Amino acid sequence: MKGFKDFILRGNLIELAVAFVVAAAFAALVKATVEILLAIVGKVGGAQDFSSYKPSGIPVGGFLTALISFLTISAVVYFVVVLPYNKYREMREKNVDTESDPTELDILAQIRDELKARPHN
Repeated sequence: MKGFKDFILRGNLIELAVAFVVAAAFAALVKATVEILLAIVGKVGGAQDFSSYKPSGIPVGGFLTALISFLTISAVVYFVVVLPYNKYREMREKNVDTESDPTELDILAQIRDELKARPHN
């Protein structure tokens, strides 16, 4: 039983659980965005739902609805998750580069300067 408790309370599992909760909330947000955009496209196209669209008897309406949903979801994920994450990563890499450790030459120059500043006996 102790091994199971350790497994459950391990950091990775808790982070995974939080990720699932956040993903569920994000899915609701994306679904609402897709519904809004489909309504806008439907108004422009003259129909609320493309599922009954059958030009020349070919039922392509379901495909069009799925395609619009896919493109909308992809755009939302890109602009809300991927783009901000990439910018964050770039900023973080710049900070790491600017805050680099002193080189051996810098340390030797600092020691030289401190030795020069010492009063001689």
